[in-house]
Amino acid sequence: MRRFIYILFGVCFYCFSFAQEDQSEIIDIIKKHGLEESQVMDIASWMTDVYGPRLTGSPMLDKATNWAQEELKSWGMSNVHLHEWGPFGRGWQLDHFEMHASSPSYWPIMGYQKAWSPSSKGSGEIIYLDVSSEEELKKYEGKLKDKFVLMDTIRDVEEPFEPMASRHDFESLFQLATAGTPTPRPRRRNRAGGFQLNQAIWTLLENEGPIAVLDRSYKGDLGTVFVSGARTSDGGVRDKGKRVVPQITLSVEHYNRLMRMLLKGVDVKLDIDLKSQYTNPDETEHNIIAEIPGTDLKDEVVIFGAHFDSWHTGTGATDNAAGSSVMMEAARILLQTIKESGIQPRRTLRLALWTGEEQGLFGSRAYVDDFYAEFSEDDYTPQSYKPDNEKVSAYYNLDNGTGKIRGVYLQGNSDVRNTFRDWLDPFEEMDAQTLTLKNTGGTDHLPFDGVGIPAFQFIQEPMAYFTRTHHSNMDNYDHLVEDDLKQAATIIASFVWQTSQRDSRLPRKPDPDKLRAQEREKKVANADFKLHNLSGVWEYTVDAGGMTSSGQMTFTKNAELYDIVITNESNPDTVVHAKSVSNTNNQLKFSYDLETMGTKIPMSMDLDFEEQAVKGSVTAGTFGSFPVIGKRME
Repeated sequence: MRRFIYILFGVCFYCFSFAQEDQSEIIDIIKKHGLEESQVMDIASWMTDVYGPRLTGSPMLDKATNWAQEELKSWGMSNVHLHEWGPFGRGWQLDHFEMHASSPSYWPIMGYQKAWSPSSKGSGEIIYLDVSSEEELKKYEGKLKDKFVLMDTIRDVEEPFEPMASRHDFESLFQLATAGTPTPRPRRRNRAGGFQLNQAIWTLLENEGPIAVLDRSYKGDLGTVFVSGARTSDGGVRDKGKRVVPQITLSVEHYNRLMRMLLKGVDVKLDIDLKSQYTNPDETEHNIIAEIPGTDLKDEVVIFGAHFDSWHTGTGATDNAAGSSVMMEAARILLQTIKESGIQPRRTLRLALWTGEEQGLFGSRAYVDDFYAEFSEDDYTPQSYKPDNEKVSAYYNLDNGTGKIRGVYLQGNSDVRNTFRDWLDPFEEMDAQTLTLKNTGGTDHLPFDGVGIPAFQFIQEPMAYFTRTHHSNMDNYDHLVEDDLKQAATIIASFVWQTSQRDSRLPRKPDPDKLRAQEREKKVANADFKLHNLSGVWEYTVDAGGMTSSGQMTFTKNAELYDIVITNESNPDTVVHAKSVSNTNNQLKFSYDLETMGTKIPMSMDLDFEEQAVKGSVTAGTFGSFPVIGKRME
């Protein structure tokens, strides 16, 4: 027996050693093709210099999509096809833009049109819309037509003594590594209002018909201008036939100059020539899908992706040609690794390049909707899972700029920690070692995470992403860092390969809805259970992917139902209402629409109340579900 055990363990040790050596050789091949023979910068240049920007719904995105398909096919990727989704609404394309001051002197003005702004041409004076109440709007009636309307005050600009770009240090990585399971902490905030006033302002602007509305962003200087989409008084700018006032965001220095001249009583006249067109009449859009076939587990998949679309003022380099180029490069690395090693992946490897991310994760959300879960018509909470859901081992995403990978956000999935630790070990010299239970939000892993699929975004170096390039006119190829992108593509190719070769799929997090349902059943069954009176003001905090957002909910009892008013500190001009909501065993479920950046986002809350505390979740359209906690205000 003892001899048999020695033989048995000797065989097992030999098999284990052989497997380890085999994987080590594969990682070395991946490193060679990723670091020494990289093509990531050439891919990025085509994607930005030639096919940028890639605004969803624009003809340039269609051209970029065609290029990407042909490139993937030329490498030998299989099943290259488009996944159609929609309706997205009308698209938009800029054809020409120039703007300058013509009086009292000539000077060119640095500004960028907001997406979905219509054509405008003319010359006119500037006027500042200075209002704090709907009553004050009356003095501007009949005075805004053929004018340039300034919307913002002067913003003080301080000289930058600190560097705009940064990398993680020991302290920031230590905080990530030691973070527990994400739980938001409530903060007391003042009530905010102003939604009705804001809506009234835009209604007046649309009725008056100014030449253009001018603003400046809350950050950016030295020629950096942060711009996204236009807005309307009601509805979305992508709605067919919707009237949109031309809207321009100026550099802060030029905006401030106009305001200072206006305050001095100087008559300023501006000229504009803006030519744009609405596109995409069928309102449909497409994700790009390509595969490397698996073998014995080919019905299971490992998905790796990034969003392919961008905003329009730069060429969409750090957001998100960086992520898309890295994922395409990871696919190329894997193809070359398979060719050199002769070893085939066990699971099918699926590359996905998403569109519509900037407007609300629309492309990835539609993909999840089509293949992995059933949703109700008015709610993005999954009602049931489709059979293919269980066949996805993992989804990997990259969308935080050009910075190299420092680790992985585990999205609260502690069961993958040891596996990912082993997978990062070969890259210790590349500074990728940190694992955090924290969530990160706002990108395409969220729809997958929301339906129980293990989905991960990588921790990246901050660089100058949020300070300089994200959604700005400076988001161009020149701000991509080659060594960082090569490192990212290499590590992701390794993660995809390792996930493919496992005997089992990656472990999944417990279903939060089932856990909450079990907790509710226990409470209701308790002999001390009672229905609480929820009337009053409750403060709440949402953990939106590592960023907290706080506000207040006011409950007013209406017979046996509740009318609810919700305010939020980060969007003080918006107040939302939910009426006639029933209290079912101290659980309230209700839905409402939130309008932001010209997009209407369906929201739903599912809350459980104690006498003085509340917890639950909020589902924000295609952005996924996020935990909510709060308490009754005294």
